[in-house]
Amino acid sequence: MRNREIFMHRAIELARQGMNQGAGGPFGAVVVRDGVIVGEGWNRVIGTNDPTAHGEVTAIRDACAKLGTFSLAGCEIHSTGQPCPMCLGAIHWARIERIYYGFRIEDAAAIGFDDTEFYRQMNLPLEQRMIRSEELCRVEALELADEYTRLPGKQHY
Repeated sequence: MRNREIFMHRAIELARQGMNQGAGGPFGAVVVRDGVIVGEGWNRVIGTNDPTAHGEVTAIRDACAKLGTFSLAGCEIHSTGQPCPMCLGAIHWARIERIYYGFRIEDAAAIGFDDTEFYRQMNLPLEQRMIRSEELCRVEALELADEYTRLPGKQHY
């Protein structure tokens, strides 16, 4: 068995354990750097009442905590399912360089985890989206952004 398959099997094992304990759906993930697992996670949405506690996000949080960094550049993630839009965003923000996944978005939809509407909504103009958004206190918010640009020693991410 190749290393990547070993990593995916670990993600599947984590997902199965969490799922059977009632923590959430069949989603597990591991973050790998240089052939070593540096972070593990599984879906904990139900167990923690946290809609952001997807398998990929919990694995990213674990890896960042263990490595003491917010950048996972040089890492890859192995996930039981193709990442949803939120997880994909987290993977990008973490600077993970490669994604391996087990089942596809349409497979997840077939068992009740349908992300297709989220993807569709993101492609619509703001005024056509289901969740309305509107600019508010722009001047004050821009002042805050300007304050940030002047902070000494800030670390970009």
